[in-house]
Amino acid sequence: MKHLKLILVFAFLLIFNFGYSWGTTGHRVVAQIAQNHLTGKAKRHLKKIFGNEPMAYWANWPDFIKSDTTGVWKPTSSWHYINIEKQNNFKDFDIAIKSQKAPNLYTQIQILSDQIKDKKTPIKDKKIALIFLIHLMGDLAQPMHTGRYDDLGGNKIKLKFFGQDTNLHSLWDSKLVDFTQYSYTEFANVLDVKSDDEVKQIQSGSLEDWLYDSHQQANRIYANSVAGKNYSYDYDYKFESLLERQLLYGGLRLAKVLNDIL
Repeated sequence: MKHLKLILVFAFLLIFNFGYSWGTTGHRVVAQIAQNHLTGKAKRHLKKIFGNEPMAYWANWPDFIKSDTTGVWKPTSSWHYINIEKQNNFKDFDIAIKSQKAPNLYTQIQILSDQIKDKKTPIKDKKIALIFLIHLMGDLAQPMHTGRYDDLGGNKIKLKFFGQDTNLHSLWDSKLVDFTQYSYTEFANVLDVKSDDEVKQIQSGSLEDWLYDSHQQANRIYANSVAGKNYSYDYDYKFESLLERQLLYGGLRLAKVLNDIL
């Protein structure tokens, strides 16, 4: 990992210009919801790493650095997803993700978590690991990041949204989120209304369970999305509740991970 100074330079140059998975708004929604559910201990550890900066400030940095031309961060590009063919049960899915070549979304969430927990990890490296973990847990909740290899998680499935050319992956990354017209704080406030018991239920399970959950939602999206079709209000109506579910689940599960490791 390079020095933190390099991080700050790229973040300053890129922060307002680029956005990828979940778009800038979606990742900040996930980060804000997570921040709402941190324990006091986790908040204290987070403050030592981020100071007064909220997690939402850093939530998109791992996408911004995709525009870096030095090649320093190129090896991290495969961390954001795990392409996998349709799996109809958890057992087959679990075998499939564990047999894939690393690094990918599944392997890196575990590696980053271990780096953050390790007291020997230098603070500058711990900060980088934490930034990536915040982002990748958001990616986990975006179903198309557990999509299929042959179409690159929906990137090759071309369609239109309100007459504009796009693809299935991009539609779920940003266009459906942007269609709501919420700021990230507004969206987080609207979604983060579950009871304590409901929150515990959403946070239950393992990383493998959560990935399989996202993969199942990806299968549903594939089954209800037709290449070449021009979608508009009908698509938003059909998937609005799923979009909201995934953003909420991403935030609550990120909180669970951070509370366990910080």
